[in-house]
Amino acid sequence: VQLQASGGGLVQTGGSLRLSCAASGRSSSNYDMAWFRQAPGKEREFAAGITWDGVTTRYAGFLKGRVTISRDNAKNTVYLQMQSLKPEDTAVYFCAAKMYGSAWLSTLSAYNYWGQGTQVTVSS
Repeated sequence: VQLQASGGGLVQTGGSLRLSCAASGRSSSNYDMAWFRQAPGKEREFAAGITWDGVTTRYAGFLKGRVTISRDNAKNTVYLQMQSLKPEDTAVYFCAAKMYGSAWLSTLSAYNYWGQGTQVTVSS
């Protein structure tokens, strides 16, 4: 499955963005999906994840209450709605996919497919 992330940009502190991840090649409905992020000089980290059926979601503690992950399997698209953005949220955001049920949503190594990343920059 190929993943294409979009929606990043430059926003001010407190602003909002909605990231999208479009899947192609195969239906994404068999895959758990997640967003990870990587800031300059730091390791890639889990941000949010959602199971194949959209029933279960998980969020990193530093984002909880400020982001919502959702999916539309009919459109093969996963979204990350972000609000109250902070400068420390500045990073490249990657979407990823793994077979449903294989490991925890937050387990980076379990994800087989990755998008190219979209840059989010939050100015102070």
